[in-house]
Amino acid sequence: MKYFKRLMITLCTAFYFCLSSCNYLNVDEYFADTLGYDSIFQNKMNLQKYLWATAAFFPDEGAIWGGAYTPGVTGSDEAFVQWNTGEFPGVTFVLGHTTPDNLGTMNNWAQMYKIIRKVNIIFSRINECKDLTNIEQREILGYAHFMRGYAYYNLLQNFGPVVLVGDEPMNTNESPAYYNKERATYDESVDYICNELEIAANYIPLRVTVSQFGRPTRGAAYALIARLRLQQASPLFNGGSAAKTTFGGWIRKSDNVPYVSQTYDEQRWAVAAHAAKRVIDMDMYELHTVKSDKYTPELPTNVSDVNYYTKTFPEGAVGIDPYKSYSDMFTGESTATKNPEYIWGRTSGSLRSYTRHAFPVGLMGGYNGMAVPQKFIDAYYMVDGRDRTNSSDEYPYLEDGFTSEVKSFSGYQLKSGVYNMYINREPRFYASIGFSGCLWPCASTSEAVKKNVYVYYWKGASGYGASGKDKAVGSGDANNYPVTGYVMKKYVHNDDAWSGTDATVLPKSFPIIRYAEILLSYVEALNNLTGSHTVTFSDESTGTYTRDMNEMAKYFNMVRYRAGLPGLTTDELSSADKMFDIIVRERMIEFLHENRRFYDVRRWGIYLDTEKEPIVGMNTDGFEDEFFQRTTVNHLFARTRVADKKMVFLPIPRAELRKVPLMDQNPGWDN
Repeated sequence: MKYFKRLMITLCTAFYFCLSSCNYLNVDEYFADTLGYDSIFQNKMNLQKYLWATAAFFPDEGAIWGGAYTPGVTGSDEAFVQWNTGEFPGVTFVLGHTTPDNLGTMNNWAQMYKIIRKVNIIFSRINECKDLTNIEQREILGYAHFMRGYAYYNLLQNFGPVVLVGDEPMNTNESPAYYNKERATYDESVDYICNELEIAANYIPLRVTVSQFGRPTRGAAYALIARLRLQQASPLFNGGSAAKTTFGGWIRKSDNVPYVSQTYDEQRWAVAAHAAKRVIDMDMYELHTVKSDKYTPELPTNVSDVNYYTKTFPEGAVGIDPYKSYSDMFTGESTATKNPEYIWGRTSGSLRSYTRHAFPVGLMGGYNGMAVPQKFIDAYYMVDGRDRTNSSDEYPYLEDGFTSEVKSFSGYQLKSGVYNMYINREPRFYASIGFSGCLWPCASTSEAVKKNVYVYYWKGASGYGASGKDKAVGSGDANNYPVTGYVMKKYVHNDDAWSGTDATVLPKSFPIIRYAEILLSYVEALNNLTGSHTVTFSDESTGTYTRDMNEMAKYFNMVRYRAGLPGLTTDELSSADKMFDIIVRERMIEFLHENRRFYDVRRWGIYLDTEKEPIVGMNTDGFEDEFFQRTTVNHLFARTRVADKKMVFLPIPRAELRKVPLMDQNPGWDN
């Protein structure tokens, strides 16, 4: 049954992309309504409809699992699924089955150029619209620049250096030579995109109304610039060993210029720092927090960071509920339209739909297989901020035995009999991970038997919460179980239920970019500086940056305190290498299943190392007494994963290369 349901989803998705897969230089046939261009620019109402119809061509950024437009979460090491690869392009990708002729839903090269051409038509004809005020025209032009920059941004993230077509609408009846253009370099692409976003920031609003949630703002433009500048400064794109190993010898034929810089430039880190600091200095965004109450647990005091348990947030962790502060912004409990941490977010139907893939099978109506590998469970800190391998006497970490008492905090309940590995962990662990013995409230259903269920993933489990491998066979799809023994629960609200009378699932909003990312990006950029650098941007903002440990601690600790953890130590701050490892781990935890990991490990140049690690979890082939032991997953998809340096980018579709002979393919994808 599950196979046919999923097949229908896949076919519908494929049909949509089939409609949008033609020549990226010809979009006339895709005009959203039947008006000719003369009619579009006849009045501002038609022009505004055309503008926002163009925006509708962008994919759902929350499609991070199935039907994804990027390899997404399943294309990295932070998820493992056993299902049909046609639905999960990331699985196709990591198995080495993606080719220039077979990109599935990731083939959005043509789609982005349709957007660019539509926007260029606006630039070329907007003066024909006579009833626009100057302010209205500036805003439309601002959004048009943002859309063009964001279309190129999407191409750059997945395919690398882009073909810059300038301001021309690109006529559709020219000779082939007219369309034959070579690719820009990576740096040329980044600079162009950032310039588009800088222009957009001058014109688009600082804020939008609740009804306009999802439209970009000036902060969104600045935040995307900060993300791009950090990537440009990172080892893969800034002359590091990864740049040489991955892109050495990849040059543009016309001028022998490397597509990706082979020379290190520390100034780029300062530029990235300034881009992030500019967002911070807007003083418009802050980390999402929920006030503490009588159910909020006491903060540990066995730590050296006295501010942590004595000062109120953001100078410490007092006064907030760390679990709710993190969890509520993903589950739908907090209103996304008013979330001060969402610099840019959009409501996502895909995100909501795919939470079902984490829900238990059978009684609870889920598909039960959105598995999280053990390395991510191990990455979470203990509640007092220690690593599990160096746990304290007050908050020990054990890999044997079970709890003998019920623990309740922040509305979250841990029953007795839970494996000790899952006790005394930081709040983000409980907000994100479903483990054996975890409670699924499903409070919206009125059927008592389908709510407040404790779920178990071992073989032979009994009762309504039995969701192991043997139960998957009875569900109609033998793959409906988490092969690692863990599922992704980050976006699941306590009320969410997929089965039962009155069952509902709250709407979900995807954070395209959060303020937490800006804070961590700023710290990462500062951490890589060895000297003093002054930076000035086109908006005349300026700043001088060094590896200022106080500045790093201030902004990094905000993220830590919000998570209920103590801040950095002097020993950690004093070492750039230690800080790099800490930043890698923090982003790994903080942005779990937010589609950042895929890009992070690549820009850091550690992709081959992380991807070659085996997929490990609990022993889902074992009964209860055998389940709680680390086991390397033996599924075919785990054994045959491919890690290749060419996979830092997707291949450009072969059909597009045939149309544009001057356009070089990405390295390693020529065959």
